[in-house]
Amino acid sequence: MSILQRIQSWAPVPVYPVIGKGGLRAIERLRLDPALTLVSSARHASIMLVCGDIRDGDRPALRQLHDQLPHPRATLWCSSPPLCDAADPVEERGDDATVALRQLDADLRAGTRTTEADWLPDQPPNAWMGKGDHGQGGKGMMGGVPYGRPMAMTDEDLRDGLDLDAMTISVGPFAPMLPPGLSLELVLQGDVIQTARILTSAYQEEMPARETSLWQASRLLELVGLAGLARRCRSVVQMTDVPTDSLYAAARRAGAFFAVPPGLGQIGASDVRTRLREVLSGSPSSMPDSAPLLIDMMRGLEWQEAMLVVASLSPRLLETIAPVTPTGDDRAAVTKKPVPHQNHMGHH
Repeated sequence: MSILQRIQSWAPVPVYPVIGKGGLRAIERLRLDPALTLVSSARHASIMLVCGDIRDGDRPALRQLHDQLPHPRATLWCSSPPLCDAADPVEERGDDATVALRQLDADLRAGTRTTEADWLPDQPPNAWMGKGDHGQGGKGMMGGVPYGRPMAMTDEDLRDGLDLDAMTISVGPFAPMLPPGLSLELVLQGDVIQTARILTSAYQEEMPARETSLWQASRLLELVGLAGLARRCRSVVQMTDVPTDSLYAAARRAGAFFAVPPGLGQIGASDVRTRLREVLSGSPSSMPDSAPLLIDMMRGLEWQEAMLVVASLSPRLLETIAPVTPTGDDRAAVTKKPVPHQNHMGHH
């Protein structure tokens, strides 16, 4: 083994986590393991870790994620049945997948295990080449879906009526900034959400309320750039007899509450800042029993604001306010009703 290979073997293994139903607790514990780096992009991973049961409807997204991993790559199935696409699958049925992940990474680097082939055919998801006046896949100058992505089309901004390019994207169900299982279809103009649809609902986990709340708080802290404090928050989850007072004090010193715009995600007397403060201080929740639909709350928010709102909501509440949006639902249709001006994170 060369010196470079020996040094590389000491580095944390870059892993992209795919969290299915029942897999959240195991993945959150792995985030604390110094032998691993759970990355936020499949492009930066050598191994995809699938943990928990995957819904049938989420399997196409899983295949797309797999094919984004650079070679050499492998997949570890942890308490999850492998897809039929996986040749020679590696399974781990224990509680700790670290040993299996390190061994799989070592085998890939040594060449004793061959890289996994694509699970999807090497062709565009939509037939588009040669269609349209300019080969763009649609009629006229702008329409079409080249490489399966709808081209941006100009439309009136809901805030001021200016014509801006509107682009439709889908996010989830395994995106790290969203609760596992939740996937959204968003119409964006710049980074402002014009409309939203719920494509798949979040997985529901049976866990103690304290555990769920602290993992919610850790996701919020990561979104505002406090990864070290988020890690500390996850550590406290494992210590049931440790109060969260020190977490609240550390968050105040780090400016976590100032990083969240006041009034963002307002539900009754509760907003995102309030919900984060209540979790970290151990205060009773001020969340009312009812709340508006998530797609209505997201409309007019910037991307970062919307992710903070979603992260601040409990899985139980998301189950109620984030049902799958039926096709043609008028709440997801673009209207010309102005969105109130919101000076949260950069609106002028």
